[in-house]
Amino acid sequence: MKVGIIGITGSAGGELARLLLSHPEFELTEVSARSEAGRKVCDVFPYLHRCQLTIEPEIGSADFFFSALPHKSSAEICGPLVKKGKRVVDLSADFRLRDRALFEQWYQVEHPHPELLEQAVYGLPELHCQQIASAKLVGNPGCYPTAAILALAPAWSSGLAGHNVIVDAKSGVSGAGWTPTRDTHYISMNENTYAYSMDAHRHEPEITQELNAIKPQLRKPVELTFTPHLVPMTRGLLATCYSRALEATSQDQLLEMYRAYYANKPFVQVVDQPPRTKWAAGNNMAYIYPHYHERTGQLVLLAAEDNLGKGAAGQAVQNANLMCGLPEEMGLSMSALFP
Repeated sequence: MKVGIIGITGSAGGELARLLLSHPEFELTEVSARSEAGRKVCDVFPYLHRCQLTIEPEIGSADFFFSALPHKSSAEICGPLVKKGKRVVDLSADFRLRDRALFEQWYQVEHPHPELLEQAVYGLPELHCQQIASAKLVGNPGCYPTAAILALAPAWSSGLAGHNVIVDAKSGVSGAGWTPTRDTHYISMNENTYAYSMDAHRHEPEITQELNAIKPQLRKPVELTFTPHLVPMTRGLLATCYSRALEATSQDQLLEMYRAYYANKPFVQVVDQPPRTKWAAGNNMAYIYPHYHERTGQLVLLAAEDNLGKGAAGQAVQNANLMCGLPEEMGLSMSALFP
């Protein structure tokens, strides 16, 4: 199948190209970017030396598209493609939230194609596999929501976790893209860690939306406190999620619950020790460790992933596999880069 990448010059776009160049069924046939048009991909990104494609200002002839453009710009491009019958995975935030007003409140822009929000599917395969398989448009989740939702979903769906949830998450700097800022410049990030967007991070409504959709009859809506941090590493994300257990359990029972919930989910591994971000470097895995703190009755639920892998490009390819009727793991079975 011929596929195209819109916005290849971003960090997620480059990672998509790396994965697609080795995919046995997808043929990368066209790429575009608002910058570097007219140059070959291999000249802009020498590590992608196998890709001799020229970066075009606009594309549209492939069968399937991945958009790695920023929000609003992405919907402006994806909308016409979907209406022409093309299948699309959008890595921006434009089709993640189902509520137009909520999107416009958090992103402070008017949605270019609100008529497509109803048909778009939230692309977390572990929760929405069947809907993704029949979708024409998938909104690829954000990196923080992927980790947080995967960590919380089993305890939340069972009714074990209380409605007051805290998510403390740390991400590598590649999630901020290539353009340096005062805060993401090397001299600011080296040997430094800090929290940001404590009152209004744009990934917060994604987490709330998806948790509230899981067996909503069981409980009150989630009350979420989300604190993201940047840490001095290139790629990787660790989410530590806290919620009061509504009934007594044990560590063994909790692990059994999580392993049953994620049985036959190839990209979630439930482990019996706190996971490390290095385990997921360069692959599409999410490592989940649920912990029951017996002294306090608190659930401490951890998830580690690559923010460019399961948190972005890897998950996009996973979604594309499902949308095209291919095995979910196709092209994504690589091991981590370690050390």
